[in-house]
Amino acid sequence: MTGGGILAVDGVDKTFGPVQALSKVSLDVRSGEILALVGENGAGKSTLTRIIEGVFAPDAGRLLLDGAPVAFEGPRVAHAAGIRVIHQEPEIIPDVSVAENIFPGALPRRAGFLLDRRALNARAARMLALFGLERDLVPHQVCAGLGPAQRQMIEIMRAVHAGGRVIAFDEPTSSLTGEETARLFTVIRRLRADGVAVLYISHRLAEVVALADRVAVLRDGHLVDVMPVANTDEADITRKMVGRALTSLFAARSPPRPDTVLRVRGLTTDHVTDISFDLKVGEVLGIGGLVGAGRTELAKGLFGVHARRAGHVDVAGCSLPSGRPADAILAGLGFAPEDRKEEALLLLRSVVDNAALCIPERVSRFGLFDRRRARSIVAEVTGRLALKAPSLETAVADLSGGNQQKVVLARWLARAPKVLILDEPTRGIDVGAKSEIYALIAELTRAGVGVIVISSEMPELLGLSDRILVMSGGRITAHLQGAERTEDAILRAAIPGSAMLPVAVPAVDCGEVS
Repeated sequence: MTGGGILAVDGVDKTFGPVQALSKVSLDVRSGEILALVGENGAGKSTLTRIIEGVFAPDAGRLLLDGAPVAFEGPRVAHAAGIRVIHQEPEIIPDVSVAENIFPGALPRRAGFLLDRRALNARAARMLALFGLERDLVPHQVCAGLGPAQRQMIEIMRAVHAGGRVIAFDEPTSSLTGEETARLFTVIRRLRADGVAVLYISHRLAEVVALADRVAVLRDGHLVDVMPVANTDEADITRKMVGRALTSLFAARSPPRPDTVLRVRGLTTDHVTDISFDLKVGEVLGIGGLVGAGRTELAKGLFGVHARRAGHVDVAGCSLPSGRPADAILAGLGFAPEDRKEEALLLLRSVVDNAALCIPERVSRFGLFDRRRARSIVAEVTGRLALKAPSLETAVADLSGGNQQKVVLARWLARAPKVLILDEPTRGIDVGAKSEIYALIAELTRAGVGVIVISSEMPELLGLSDRILVMSGGRITAHLQGAERTEDAILRAAIPGSAMLPVAVPAVDCGEVS
């Protein structure tokens, strides 16, 4: 099945200040093989990938290509050698066509300088047909409105056209639907069959077991093991990743209290219609549905990012005005959005600056920012979250995805909200960090915080929630509790037209707005 090794990492070390990111890592990437690379956030996966791509140079050790030592002086040199990384957020040029994105730097010309669009589009059409994408993409269409899966496929085609011999995929399915994921797997298996060496980086261990030939486990910068996937399972991989067995991801919680902390009646925005529900003190309410069902839009309507056209939102008896997140925060509502980089974090600012953002009254003195006080508060909450960072002054952009998410959560721990909305709280983070976030949710509910969890992962939604609301087309289509909370019931309520199927939708007693 596998051919010879194309790329080898030999005894590589890398440090950033006091942090040892990689220590004596040796690993070979073989032609015609899918090698999965797994590890907790901060284990060294991204650092190793950046060294392979030429972004970083190793402090010690070396890279070998076809058995000969190489030193990549930047990504351009690595690309020329046939090494490509398909990043979690694909790098395409939004304002040019699909064809121009597939063949950058190799555009056909007429008369030596005029772009030959006919030839370019014909080449792109052949490439799209090769990947079975002729119905999804058109060579001349502009890329600005494309979805994550389409952008990802364009970058894969670019890598293949450019002669990619080693192609690394960094969390490729984090924004994909099940159908898009299946299509991506078909493409990756085709690359393997064509002799390409594939490095697959993912926190989703079920994908690793289903797709990879071997799996390499990193922990705290050390290579713990490399093993054939046929000889292992998810539980074994997890133990090696975190250094311990995770007997249960979902911590035991006390039942919710009878008091209502959030009351929503007839909430209508430009994106959702007639939403009504109650959230109890210490309850976890799950929100399920397909991508585009209106789950994120509901969260933004509650928090005031989207203005209300009708309806009422009360937090602990306090009526929230429409379209004013600052008032929502003052009333005790917190919101950790799905896209933490774009919507939650100031990436170039420090952990302290980000975590103290919503507590100005606690970290100011005489109108000036009291950094010593802020550091004290942030150190306490980040300690509860086991944040891994060189210091509290480290820029958030330099942290792993899981630790960036912990900074977002630290912001709300410092604020001590009555209600916390978590939109895809574990997207793109490892199983160990997931376990810690689940434990935090249990801790918050014990303290009386009401939590709303929006998740596309069925086990997470079922394992965390006391009740589940399912959305489709901007409306609630099911209210599931007790034994009604099953994957089948969620899916049938989430699929448009499912009202014809026998899914019970219990009425929610709205009563009067107090």
